[in-house]
Amino acid sequence: MQNNHFDILIIGSGLAGFTLALHLASSKKICIVTKLTAESGASSWAQGGIAAALSSDDSPQSHVQDTLIAGAGLCDENITRYVAENAADAIHWLINQGINFTGDRNNQTGYHLAQEGGHSTRRIFHSGDATGKAIQQTLLSNIQKSPNISILENHIAIDLITNDKLPKLAGTQHKRCFGAYVLDKNKDKVRTITAHHTILATGGAGKVYLYTTNPDTATGDGIAMGWRAGCQIANMEFVQFHPTCLYHPHAKSFLISEAVRGEGGLLKLPNGERFMLQHDTRAELAPRDIVARAIDFEMKKRGLDCVYLDITHKSHSFLKAHFPTIYTRCLELGIDISKEPIPVVPAAHYTCGGVVADQNGRTNLNNLYAIGETAHTGLHGANRLASNSLLECIVFAQAAARDIIDQPITDLPTLPDWDESRVTDADEEIVIAHNWDELRRFMWNYVGIVRTTKRLQRAQHRIELLHEEINEYYANFRVTSDLLELRNLVDSADLIVQCALQRHESRGLHYSKDYPQTLPNGRNTILIKKNIQ
Repeated sequence: MQNNHFDILIIGSGLAGFTLALHLASSKKICIVTKLTAESGASSWAQGGIAAALSSDDSPQSHVQDTLIAGAGLCDENITRYVAENAADAIHWLINQGINFTGDRNNQTGYHLAQEGGHSTRRIFHSGDATGKAIQQTLLSNIQKSPNISILENHIAIDLITNDKLPKLAGTQHKRCFGAYVLDKNKDKVRTITAHHTILATGGAGKVYLYTTNPDTATGDGIAMGWRAGCQIANMEFVQFHPTCLYHPHAKSFLISEAVRGEGGLLKLPNGERFMLQHDTRAELAPRDIVARAIDFEMKKRGLDCVYLDITHKSHSFLKAHFPTIYTRCLELGIDISKEPIPVVPAAHYTCGGVVADQNGRTNLNNLYAIGETAHTGLHGANRLASNSLLECIVFAQAAARDIIDQPITDLPTLPDWDESRVTDADEEIVIAHNWDELRRFMWNYVGIVRTTKRLQRAQHRIELLHEEINEYYANFRVTSDLLELRNLVDSADLIVQCALQRHESRGLHYSKDYPQTLPNGRNTILIKKNIQ
């Protein structure tokens, strides 16, 4: 088994982790841990773009107002203003890194600005319809040029190492993170990685649901590890379901960008009739929670497998220029979006809650930070505004980098190696596959777009049973990637259900038939772990 020491340990290889690494590379020795390849995270899947008020007819205050409205009374206004006011710097930093946003000579910014649901004007900087991929590839190229940044691919973090895992420091008043245990999947060995500062940047937990726009890596790892280590968790009940995921048996998790509706795409029933105006005056440009619930309502009311997104009134050349990825993928599946509407369904998309972090990304554990979708900063409230997620990654990564640079370097204790002296190889891997499938199905059925207390309690009961099975399996057998991901998914599901049961109202992304009203004053749902594992 290998021991490794770094100044900075970043768990996750998305935009948040890459941004932080590049800001610290000149002065720190950095390790990035990623479960698959460096480009396999959700950031590369982001189609839309990054919201920033740079045009003359826009303002950061307008961006703030749109975010607050979408967040349904739960956004932290100071945090929201901080992010909106730093959006211009984020865009300029990306441009300096070499990002080529789609241009438009007729716009005074020099760029084509898209409009998406919930935004009062065009403010979305994008690179075609594959913004995340363009950004990640450019930043990765820059990271690979740095001698101070190491990337450990095919490695999955198991648990954070805190005082509680060190006999001499257990029970001390100021709890601190010293690094993490990480499974090297290539060698089937566990590394003990020590670091002065550890960053959770693992993305969300979309794979806890049967249908999701997320990649297979989105298993809530950072949120679950943070919870087990003693981090506060907030607002996990607010899971954003993207209204328009491509409905096709061979189109795994393929998203139809919000920008399609922003450019005039209309949602229709199979008979060609529009329905969104019956649900909201903003129609197709209403915030995602409203559009997703409207589609869910129409599908259940009429027994439909899907609804349709119609952009056929736009020219063939316009669609190929603005949505090349979507156009090509649909055509591969026999759908010509210039001639026929796109079949779509809602799917789990974004985790608005997560590990509680402040304006600098700090958690309640010393030397542990959380940034990106893993974190709950107060920006998204009860519903994330479109194209605020990539922006959040950059702004908070930059803030965390400044905070880390200002921190004094302290000595690290010698950390114990991973102990697997009392475990054996697993004898029945089918247990993991079965539990994974069961979890995702009952979360979709019981903890989806529309909820009831009885459904949530049923889910909670099943989660308790899965916890028992997984904990027994974890205690007796050597860890594998599948086991670790299942363990994290069950913890994430538990946190979602706990938060949902505590919210006795409907707000934003959480809609309960038992509590359809919205209370006058919104409050965050904050979970604090009593017994730390």
